[in-house]
Amino acid sequence: MRKIAFIIAACSAMFAGCRSANQQTEQGELGKLQHSADRNEVEVVELKRTTFTKELISNGRLTARQKSVLAFKSSGTIAEVHAANGQSVAAGTALAALDKTAAQATLSQAEMNLSKATLDLQDVLIGLGYKAADTLSVPADVMKIARIRSGYTAAVAEVERARRELAACTVTAPFAGKVAGVKQRRHEQAGGEFCTLIDDKSFVVNFNILETEYGFIKPGQTVKISTFNEPNVQVSGRVTNINPTIDDKGQVAVQAEVANNGRMIDGMNVKVIVEENVPGQLVVPKSAVVIRDNLEVLFRYNDNGSAMWTYVHTLLANTDSFVVEANISRGAELNEGDRVIVSGNLNLADGSKVVLKNAE
Repeated sequence: MRKIAFIIAACSAMFAGCRSANQQTEQGELGKLQHSADRNEVEVVELKRTTFTKELISNGRLTARQKSVLAFKSSGTIAEVHAANGQSVAAGTALAALDKTAAQATLSQAEMNLSKATLDLQDVLIGLGYKAADTLSVPADVMKIARIRSGYTAAVAEVERARRELAACTVTAPFAGKVAGVKQRRHEQAGGEFCTLIDDKSFVVNFNILETEYGFIKPGQTVKISTFNEPNVQVSGRVTNINPTIDDKGQVAVQAEVANNGRMIDGMNVKVIVEENVPGQLVVPKSAVVIRDNLEVLFRYNDNGSAMWTYVHTLLANTDSFVVEANISRGAELNEGDRVIVSGNLNLADGSKVVLKNAE
């Protein structure tokens, strides 16, 4: 009896081993049958060769195209502040001013000195035999000497210097833009920078690409910019220049320009997508490709109302699409004109009966 039991156990073990081997051999075929649904409503698209938009994705940073740090050019007490952070100003707008009392007094004194020097100049010219009212008849070299002797030349220079000092009491906007980073207030002593003026109508986008991606990008190429707080809002721009050197991290610096959509600010971090068109590709929505048995699969719609399991390779990808080709090593076939299932495919098996949505 023990001998018979031993023989039965050995046979059982051999049978189990054979069954395990058969299961491994048939794993792919069983995978095709393990997904099913009672009613499979699907949507399809016709497979065509078309232009695929290849994408390179990077992170970048916005910098205002025009930006200036403004400061008082003279010392003194701040008497007026007309600017606030975020305020839009026109070119020439006075943003802040120092107490001008001393500067205005200096200018008034300089103008009085100039008036006196003008009279002295007339006296000198009369003494030289010329009419004071007819300065055009005075030779240039004689007029030069007369202006120096009368103090007229020095008085003119003094007035110009006083006017510059008075103008230096006011910080003005050199271009139209937006005020940022106001650092000083009224009654404080002026010192260092007062604010930053930003022209944010457009931005320079600084980003890096890998050395291996250098051949993908070129000046004039379209880029799409989106901020991280509004990732679904994209603004188009163009590559303006590419630094022709690789840094110690194996990266290449690239700049693009983008118009402000009203939601961007200087220094903001953004997502950058660079696009390149690749013609003649079989393109399907990402939803068409599913993973089965760790392999990429899509389903083609058969005229008899069934789904055909088709192994594929995805060659390129962008935000919403794949470029695909048939996985020939798995005996797959893929042709233009095939109808590819793009929705309702998650539970399909090879040969599953399907119904087209909105079919008449």
